[in-house]
Amino acid sequence: MDMEELSNSVSLSPIILTLIVLCLLCGFTPVKGQSKVIGPSQPVVVAPGDDIILPCHVEPPVNVARLTVEWSRPDLQPDPNDRLSRVEYVHLYRDTREVPDMKISSYMDRTALFADGLRQGNISLKIINVTLADAGRFKCFIPKLKSQTQYSIVHLVVEPKSAKTTETPLQSISLQTPDPTEDKDVKSGLSSQSRVILIVVFCILLTILVVGGVTGYLIHKYRKRERMKGPVV
Repeated sequence: MDMEELSNSVSLSPIILTLIVLCLLCGFTPVKGQSKVIGPSQPVVVAPGDDIILPCHVEPPVNVARLTVEWSRPDLQPDPNDRLSRVEYVHLYRDTREVPDMKISSYMDRTALFADGLRQGNISLKIINVTLADAGRFKCFIPKLKSQTQYSIVHLVVEPKSAKTTETPLQSISLQTPDPTEDKDVKSGLSSQSRVILIVVFCILLTILVVGGVTGYLIHKYRKRERMKGPVV
């Protein structure tokens, strides 16, 4: 390959690489596994007898309606001397419905998730008629979430003298099973990822163009110097 062919090849390579990157960008699908389970940084305070919502959600939002969601009391462990004992849950959501068989008896008919909220990554738990025994740590956990942060700990403080609860106005409570046909990930919350991707692609394209331009300039300079030498006598 002579210098002219090399120059043409170098000048075309940035265009080819640019087309490849653009094709990859057009077929890009946001990578799952970057979402995190996030709970409140401060304890949740409630008075006995009131209802409370323990906030917990997936950020960026993804549809978790088909995933398993576990709410448990991490300080309550099964008896190590009893091989038949098992971990019981404050609330267990599996196969698009609640599983009451593995529920702590004191929480029967007192807990619920937000059916519509699951499609938006909302795994907050509502507890009805809070008692002093409910005070402590709660763990919200999504075992099959493709992330290094699959759970969060929520601290619940029950104060008899508390004048009001910290219940937040979320969606109305519903125990209906989510519609299995609606299994699309929520697109909101992905704008930040899109911006990062565009910045990365722009940097790649800029680097390719700079490298291609510098290489073409050096080749042009080399050819010019060769022409100035003239034929060898």
